Amino acid sequence: MKKSMETALFLLWATSLVATVGSLFFSEVLGYAPCELCWYQRILMYPLVLIYGTALWKKKWDVAFPGIIMSGMGMFVSIYHYMLQKIPSLSAADTCGLVPCNGQYINVFGFVTIPFLAGTAFIIIFIIHLFVVVKKGRIDV
Repeated sequence: MKKSMETALFLLWATSLVATVGSLFFSEVLGYAPCELCWYQRILMYPLVLIYGTALWKKKWDVAFPGIIMSGMGMFVSIYHYMLQKIPSLSAADTCGLVPCNGQYINVFGFVTIPFLAGTAFIIIFIIHLFVVVKKGRIDV
């Protein structure tokens, strides 16, 4: 495996690890109860740590393939969740469950919320993965 591929796998793994630890920090340390959409984002993010970690450990790019699909899905869930928070007409009828999906535990600079952070991680992962696939011209190594 080329050094650039190994670096990309490390960046993918590190990004997913930071996002996972961050979400656990918000819920387990700060006590923020996750809403339903937060759970969906966690379901899509947490396995990425194992997927990219395994690909990095085995030095096999093809092991990482599910990551682009999961990060793409996570991107859309995060964007929708963020829109629920920031566009009042979308969250008029909150049907998200016990914890409202339009609630904002944090709101730094008026736009950085937890779904924004998750979405940023998913977008970074997706773009790095897509860049490597396009650069290689194929998926396997």
